[in-house]
Amino acid sequence: MNSVRLVGISVIFTVIALAIFASFLATHDPNKSSIDFLQGASTAHWFGTDDLGRDIYSRVLFGARTSLSVGIGAAIVATLLGVPIGIAAGYLGGKVDVLVVQVIDLFIALPGLVLALIITAMVGPTLINLMFILGFVMWPTIARLVRGQALGIRESVFVEAAKALGGRSSWIIWAHIWPNLLRIVAAQFAITVSFAIFTSASLSFLGLGVPPPAPDWGGMVRTGFDFLSITPLVSLAPGGAVAFTVFGFYLVGSTIE
Repeated sequence: MNSVRLVGISVIFTVIALAIFASFLATHDPNKSSIDFLQGASTAHWFGTDDLGRDIYSRVLFGARTSLSVGIGAAIVATLLGVPIGIAAGYLGGKVDVLVVQVIDLFIALPGLVLALIITAMVGPTLINLMFILGFVMWPTIARLVRGQALGIRESVFVEAAKALGGRSSWIIWAHIWPNLLRIVAAQFAITVSFAIFTSASLSFLGLGVPPPAPDWGGMVRTGFDFLSITPLVSLAPGGAVAFTVFGFYLVGSTIE
């Protein structure tokens, strides 16, 4: 296995394990306030405390659940939308392809973060809403990639042979087009997760993430922004968690061939 991909997989499994076992690994209740606010790192609070006296280490652990839920959920939504649309455009061609390309170009012309920001402000920032909003924003990227691959595969000899033997379009797509798209879709899925986690953190930093008191890495970075000169770990710990997780998913996605 590619060593770079192995590093990425190790990072992903580490973050997932921390999220699953957060209840056992946390040293404090992540939402419990105390009078020990803005404390530095110590044996009692490994990453210090925030402005409400909550343990940052524990909140970072539980924040992994939020970020992974949003990232993976958004990637699933984007894949379920983008793959069928991309295959239909690439394989069928004609008017279907023209229409899909125009819609994709319309979405891609708008910055993803700005579009997500507008929609989130309209419908409200909840965990489920963020999954669907980010998935809706990111499906055109997947659709464009799948369309390009499907255009090439449909000209292959084995596809032409299947058509000559009277194979139906639905069967050809399922038996020949989709299997040849699996690896590229898997790679794009991992990259989409990383983008969704980063975008979710950006929305939270702007005040449109998962509502408090739920631990959320982007919201924690924003909280600590005002106290960088006092306790930098309030922002650095969740910010490092975002970077670490995004890095892992990107490594995996960029090394799948």
